[in-house]
Amino acid sequence: MNRRLFPALTVLSLVFFVTAPIIIVRAPYESTMGLVQKIFYVHFPSWMAMFLSVFILGVASAIYLFRRTPATDQLAVAAAEVAAVFGLMGLITGPLWGVKAWGVWWQWDARLTTALILWMVFVAYLLLRKYGGPGSDKLSAVVGLFGMALVPFVYFSVNVWRTVRGDRDDNGDLNVLREAA
Repeated sequence: MNRRLFPALTVLSLVFFVTAPIIIVRAPYESTMGLVQKIFYVHFPSWMAMFLSVFILGVASAIYLFRRTPATDQLAVAAAEVAAVFGLMGLITGPLWGVKAWGVWWQWDARLTTALILWMVFVAYLLLRKYGGPGSDKLSAVVGLFGMALVPFVYFSVNVWRTVRGDRDDNGDLNVLREAA
């Protein structure tokens, strides 16, 4: 990285880390969800950061498979680490928001399951890199490409499969469905 660019990026990052919580606290409450809606300010950017890092991982993995440059392999590993962290953030904040929106913490529907599988692919990528032995660099690059191919399924599943719904009564209040024991 350019030595002149690093201090400017550091200052910009600090400004974002200081001002983001202030902006979130001052944002008005949403009429139906109240305070819980503010979780979405972390949830959505976490998934977008994960998608960006997955794209970087996929491109770096493809370049590594064809040219075998160590720098692209290192970039792919770093992107996989970022994808795993932001994916975990999305998987944690999603149920926190979803229980208020849908009345359930988790359902094994297509949207949530594809997001979990995508995150597990990148955890598998990192485990393969750590414990795979000789040749794991090439195999993990293929796993990275597979993960990049899964991203459109996760992204479009939100619009295609609308299977998580809360049960609302006549007043529009959300009722949590409980199964008989």
